[in-house]
Amino acid sequence: MALDVVDLRAFYASPLGHVARRFIGRAMLRFWPDCGRQRLLGLGFCTPYLTVLGANAERVLAFMPAAQGVVNWPSEGLSASALVEPTLLPLPTASVDRVVLVHALEETESPDDLLDEVARVLSPGGRMLVVAPNRRGLWARMDGTPFGHGRPFSRSQLESLMRGATFAPENWAEALYVPPLKRKLFMRSAPAWERVGSGLSLPFAGVHVIDATKQFYRRAPLRATRRSFAFRPVLLPQPTPTPRLRETPDERPAG
Repeated sequence: MALDVVDLRAFYASPLGHVARRFIGRAMLRFWPDCGRQRLLGLGFCTPYLTVLGANAERVLAFMPAAQGVVNWPSEGLSASALVEPTLLPLPTASVDRVVLVHALEETESPDDLLDEVARVLSPGGRMLVVAPNRRGLWARMDGTPFGHGRPFSRSQLESLMRGATFAPENWAEALYVPPLKRKLFMRSAPAWERVGSGLSLPFAGVHVIDATKQFYRRAPLRATRRSFAFRPVLLPQPTPTPRLRETPDERPAG
């Protein structure tokens, strides 16, 4: 069952959601410190992060999947959010410079088609930032947060998906080492969890954060060449002449 936009908004308004936004946003800003004069698209539920990433962007759009629902964003001024089908984005080819995917890749039925569509709307050399739940982390094993829904990924799975859709992963980070428990003790000790987890490169982080670049060309897969067949002459059957029957005396013409 797809996540509902009401539940997503309630999660990010909670103390645990503030922790997730803080540490995921820190990893994002490490890769994209400035999106000035860039056309930025958020796909999934990215509004908690677009506020920071899109501060100096030329244009910011927030596209939310139809199965999830949509909320008005930003709260002031003209709305920049829209309800879309993730694999059929209402944008021209090469029309945006950067794309952020949060609560999108793990929720779609076809991650390959989603990344192909993102590659279509990205300009050559454009960049994509993906946040996906780590299948080895605690956040993917507990359904009390949005990261416990959908399909979690390993690092090798994400690398394979991206390379198949003309993306080259450039930077990689993990976030959310703190257990997803709504206890004040864990909330207060969250910075220590992150510091120790990232310092020791522990494998149980909650999410992957990947910065990838769109390649200028797609490598065509090698296919086995079709074996040529030798042409051989075919002997056509020849008609056999019908033997003439001998005439009997009764069949001879009278004369």
